[in-house]
Amino acid sequence: MTTHSGSSVRTWIAVIGATLGAFMAVLNIQIVNASLADIQGAIGAGVDDGGWISTAYLVAEIVVIPLTGWLARVFSLRIYLLTNAILFLVFSGACAFARNLDQMIVLRAIQGFSGGVLIPLAFTIIITFLPKAKQPVGLALFALSATFAPAIGPTIGGYLTENLGWQYIFYVNLVPGALMVGMLWFSLEPAPMRLGLLKEGDWLGIATMAIGLSSLQTVLEDGNKDDWFGSPYIFHLSIIAAVALTLFIWIELTVRKPLLNLRLLGRRNFGFGVVANFLLGIALYGSVFILPLYLSGVQGYNSEQIGMVLAWTGLPQLVLIPLVPRLMKRFDARLVIGVGFALFAGSNFMNIHMDGNTAADQLLWPNVVRALGQALAFAPLSAVATAGIEAENAGSASALFNMMRNLGGAIGIAGLQTFLTKREQFHSNILSNAVSLFAEATRHRIDALTGYFMAHGVTDQAEAAHRAIVAIGLRVRQQADIMAFSDTFYLMGVALIVALIASLLLKKPDHLQAGGAH
Repeated sequence: MTTHSGSSVRTWIAVIGATLGAFMAVLNIQIVNASLADIQGAIGAGVDDGGWISTAYLVAEIVVIPLTGWLARVFSLRIYLLTNAILFLVFSGACAFARNLDQMIVLRAIQGFSGGVLIPLAFTIIITFLPKAKQPVGLALFALSATFAPAIGPTIGGYLTENLGWQYIFYVNLVPGALMVGMLWFSLEPAPMRLGLLKEGDWLGIATMAIGLSSLQTVLEDGNKDDWFGSPYIFHLSIIAAVALTLFIWIELTVRKPLLNLRLLGRRNFGFGVVANFLLGIALYGSVFILPLYLSGVQGYNSEQIGMVLAWTGLPQLVLIPLVPRLMKRFDARLVIGVGFALFAGSNFMNIHMDGNTAADQLLWPNVVRALGQALAFAPLSAVATAGIEAENAGSASALFNMMRNLGGAIGIAGLQTFLTKREQFHSNILSNAVSLFAEATRHRIDALTGYFMAHGVTDQAEAAHRAIVAIGLRVRQQADIMAFSDTFYLMGVALIVALIASLLLKKPDHLQAGGAH
């Protein structure tokens, strides 16, 4: 993998083609979540099992990311990337024809396995093909896949599902996918395969990593609904994940040719950059997970309406992200990252006083601020974290950086789900105690509602009183829900403040000096 001295047209076509692939791979996580209920209905899957339509893709993606740098050396970047790009398209189309849950899970896993390759390789191409001065532009393009794709996924998914049918969320990959394959075919130079590397592969590392990460991802995905360690299945899987990942780390630090160079995490900028990126993943995927839950559960929105609300987290980024490389030339990149994290944290704190009226209009400004923050934080963080990474370590750096963001997303969603459930129970208990049937205010409210129901067609007084009590119960439940969502936004804001602190510990890299190389 040679570093290209000039940034020729061909290099840029490779960068754009690869980033388009990464964009589609990330989009396919979120676009399906918006339409999960429709897909479950169509293939006859229960709600609990239907989650595996997303999980299968995520598990495969997170396992393949660390393998990608090494496999690209074995099969050559061109052959490996093109093969996976084509497989991704074939299996995207095939998902639309799945007849039952088992078929869908297998197809989604293969789609995730090929799609997962596209994310780190796009990143690797940017940090090895582009000259240092042009990398911020490449990383801004990559930011569209990392932060814009998750934000816009539900909008596209909701629109296609409501208007054309759920199959179209898979067909939508085909046209941009064909364009991506064409661009990569034209721009990547052929290189010989090095199959001899298979013999000296870090096979123990690969095995422990695959077992550890897939077990961990499954624990995170199923933990909340199976009551975490109350379930023997989750408990045993957690032990497998902990043992396998500990072994993996030990193997990587001791073998002569490790799959991933974990020592890179000891470098100040890369280490703190990965921590900040992990926390960014929690908030990035967490907010795209929590907002639809709130809008569907509390406000009764359908997937297309939810998509329209979330579009305001996506669309402003399209305008902003192209401006970020210019900001990085004018200002210290660390300042841009800090402002980005502060805005993203602030957008979550704007949602901590929600009430029953908080819907699309009230969420508009927090979503626009969130878009601003995400756009400003990601590209400069990638640039500062990977500054000074040598070409031979680019694959490891790319794998670790992208894997930790995805892992942050998986851990974030699982943690937030559990936190939400616990806080809802907490608020519910406190409110229920306050709304006692012996309290004067409660009795007045029951009398008023009983009168209301009797005036609206309920003839039996006992029935009307019963309905009044049920109505108050539902109101308490809704109030507890809203307060739990407010707490969850607060928690994401706190995670981003920690990310902000990590980003303040970064050193200023040489090639990003303000007013430096143009």
